[in-house]
Amino acid sequence: MTPAAFAKLALALEGATQGTHGGHPDFRAGGKVFASIGFKGPDSATVKLTAEQQDMLLATEPAIFKPVTGTWGQRGYTMIHLPAADAQTMKSALTMAWKNVTASSPRAAKPRTPSAPGKSAGRARAG
Repeated sequence: MTPAAFAKLALALEGATQGTHGGHPDFRAGGKVFASIGFKGPDSATVKLTAEQQDMLLATEPAIFKPVTGTWGQRGYTMIHLPAADAQTMKSALTMAWKNVTASSPRAAKPRTPSAPGKSAGRARAG
C-alpha cells in the first residue's frame, strides 16, 4: 500500500475531505479527523479506532497495526505500516475509523427535556 493508495481509499468514503494536521495530510468527515498519513514517516498512516477495534486489528494483523505510543494509542489511535498493508484491510480499517467520527454521539441524539407547561426557560421578570 502506498500513501497515494491510502489517500484514495480514505477519500472514497462519503463526505471525506483531505486537510493537513501537524504538517502531514489528514482525512476528515464532518470536520473530524479519522485518518492521517506520514505521522511517523512516509510509510506510516494512522486511523482513529475504538480500543476494541484496535485490539482486534492488533491480534489479526500485527505486521500492519500497532498502537500509537502513549495516551493517544490507549485511546485507540492506531499506527499502520503501509508497505505491509493490502487494500481490503485498509478499506476495512478506514471504514471503521470513518464510522467512529460520523456516528451520532449519544449526547447529540438525546432529546431535550421540555419545560413544564407555563414555565419559562429563562429568568422570571419582575413586573
